[in-house]
Amino acid sequence: MKRAFLLALSVAVLFAGGTTFAQNDDITIGLVTINLQALFFNQINDGARAAAEEAGVTLNIIDARNDPARQVNAVENFITQGVDAIIVIAIDVEGIVPALQAAQDEGIAVVAVDARIASPPADVFIGVDNLGAGQQAGAYTLGYLQALGDDGAEVGVVGALNSFIQNLRRDGFTDVLAADPTIEVVGVVDGQNVQETALTAAENLVTANPGMTTIYATGEPALIGAIAAVESQGATDRVRIIGWDLSAQAVRGIDEGFVQAVIQQDPYQEGVVAVESAISLVNGEDVPAEILIPVTIVTAENVDDFRSLFE
Repeated sequence: MKRAFLLALSVAVLFAGGTTFAQNDDITIGLVTINLQALFFNQINDGARAAAEEAGVTLNIIDARNDPARQVNAVENFITQGVDAIIVIAIDVEGIVPALQAAQDEGIAVVAVDARIASPPADVFIGVDNLGAGQQAGAYTLGYLQALGDDGAEVGVVGALNSFIQNLRRDGFTDVLAADPTIEVVGVVDGQNVQETALTAAENLVTANPGMTTIYATGEPALIGAIAAVESQGATDRVRIIGWDLSAQAVRGIDEGFVQAVIQQDPYQEGVVAVESAISLVNGEDVPAEILIPVTIVTAENVDDFRSLFE
């Protein structure tokens, strides 16, 4: 895909003339993820593993199982083990700060992926502009509803209130919709970043709001839960879904017409760049404090470009 080629080229240019990834056998990197249920986090892991293998470094991955305390414990354990760098996809961007600061105090490089850490104990952030992309989703939805002439449209949100980044996506979205007084956000439900919980929350949202025509889902579990809820409630003819992170379910929903658009990140590339950045930091090289990976709005018009990811 042209998009993927340009992104790969930009990353290659970023590190050109820097780390050659030779003689990195002694480098050990710890990666602390949120869960291994969501495809998104597994794709980050896949990219990180590929980059680690290419560079000849050791990569150890810890699954926090959606528990901020487990993330803190994982960071503390990596410090004890004496790793050279820690990559973290934080659940609680404030609560994890003391542990990451302790890592930096020990000379361990820290790379934050997807969630921007609340204060400076990360050397680099790699991810998307979640607030800005939420605004993009809001602008798309606003244009879509206005094109339909759907005055008085009712919109619901399936979020994850325990996720700092998903709250940013929600706020960006709802802020844009607020510009049109004819559109009402009738409810925000908490899927807690767990598919089964998101399904129940989304079913309650659909049942409680028979006039609702649009659902916005702030992450992969929320989107999959919303899709299942709309199908189980027999509402695919009246409710359109806009959400984050493609999956096989989302692609099918686009094909069937009730998933209108999906904000697609590039988690594999985030994992690649995270490991490359960690190695550069360990080797004493300069790395930008922020590396933003662009998003794509996937609709029926361009979904074919992404099908191979889910076959």
